Amino acid sequence: MDQPYLTQVNGYQTVCDGCFAPFPFKQPTDPRFAAVSQFSTGANSHYDGLQLTAIKRLGHGLMGQLNYTWSRCMDTVSNGGFLQFSAGGILSPLPGDLQRDYGPCDYDIRNNLNAQYVYQLPLKFKARSLAYALNGWQISGTVFWHSGIPFSVLSTPYSANGDGIVNGSGPQFASMVPGVPLYEHKPIPGVTQPGTVQWLNTNAFVSTVDPSTGACVGGDAPQTCQFGNLGRNALRGPDFTWSDFYLTKWFQLSERVKLRFDTQFFNVFNHPNFGLPNMVLAGIPGKPSTQTGFGALTYTTSPPTGLLGVGLGGDSTPRMIAFQLRLEF
Repeated sequence: MDQPYLTQVNGYQTVCDGCFAPFPFKQPTDPRFAAVSQFSTGANSHYDGLQLTAIKRLGHGLMGQLNYTWSRCMDTVSNGGFLQFSAGGILSPLPGDLQRDYGPCDYDIRNNLNAQYVYQLPLKFKARSLAYALNGWQISGTVFWHSGIPFSVLSTPYSANGDGIVNGSGPQFASMVPGVPLYEHKPIPGVTQPGTVQWLNTNAFVSTVDPSTGACVGGDAPQTCQFGNLGRNALRGPDFTWSDFYLTKWFQLSERVKLRFDTQFFNVFNHPNFGLPNMVLAGIPGKPSTQTGFGALTYTTSPPTGLLGVGLGGDSTPRMIAFQLRLEF
């Protein structure tokens, strides 16, 4: 309750009288000042969650744990409007229009599952040669899965004749085309760029402003130059799936000394995990030239585990195999 947020309260627009409400036409609310940043409290957030855990204690060589969280996080501004959780996060609302930004939190992950397991193979050969080769094997692993995080689709900013919104900020949402599927995972001719994966259906969204002209679609009038009907964080990115697998063998060198050999498979199924679309400015349906690159996945995300560690990079999505040898005493 009453979380902080920032608003640009002295902005105005130079397009037409009544366009792009709530911004006034041609002059700011207080002409004595230029841009004014207002720090306020009053942003709200709400979280509900259900957490489940199943544990298999060690028995017959097997142990493991599974954790699942179902949750729902809603707010008007995430992280106090100061820090983006993800690319394209909305940091500040339109002046006097905070409640319009009420939607899923930037970090709202509805379903989250992780699991880990260890199994010691029940091989107990007494013959020295067989025991040396076949005893002491263990398999283990981890599994991570969560549903996609939300993001917003925006209109192209107005720019015709040098006009537009001056000293103001806030989300300029696009509009949704009724009855058209929101997602499309097949390449769209003239839109999907080489080396990218299409995620959104370009014809499901329409920008208030035509990117090819910089003017409002249908002419510059109060009826056509308004922010769209989409809400904040109305779309979802792809799910995240990751699994590691470890194969371990112990060699008994003496009563107190063991040699341990590990083979580690990070992202064992070589499953790619993509981040959110970079290009979220909608175009005009039927005009591919205004939709180039829109709603496509262009990069992979960092995993929760990896050979080099998440912070060091270099181990984003491709499968990596590592070998480790250590002496235990």
